[in-house]
Amino acid sequence: MPLKVVDATVPSFDSVFEKFRSEAANNKANFILFLADKDPSTSLSWCPDCVRAEPVIYKKLESTPGDVALLRAYVGDRPTWRNPQHPWRVDTKFKLTGVPTLVRWENEAISGRLEDYEAHIEKKIDALVAGK
Repeated sequence: MPLKVVDATVPSFDSVFEKFRSEAANNKANFILFLADKDPSTSLSWCPDCVRAEPVIYKKLESTPGDVALLRAYVGDRPTWRNPQHPWRVDTKFKLTGVPTLVRWENEAISGRLEDYEAHIEKKIDALVAGK
């Protein structure tokens, strides 16, 4: 089956995440990708690491057999993300330190994660997808 993608922003995240969690058991794998918003003047992410990692992540998830769900969680513009009190920086579940961050969500918890400096590495994405 194809990759199922749903998007959320900081204000919409709680309701989107609740639905994502309620449907998680129906999927072979569930992922959350925290990434930077797109810059309206360029239509590209303001985050160069996100620009580099996104196509690699999508390619790997799209080629995964079975139902795979991806929740793309947009952290906001650069000043919003840089705030040390950003909701996902201080959230005890996520504890984000950088974007992009790709997490595997299983059994109501994060079962693996790739941080900003490694989220573009194909072998590491493969291992995360495989649950290793």
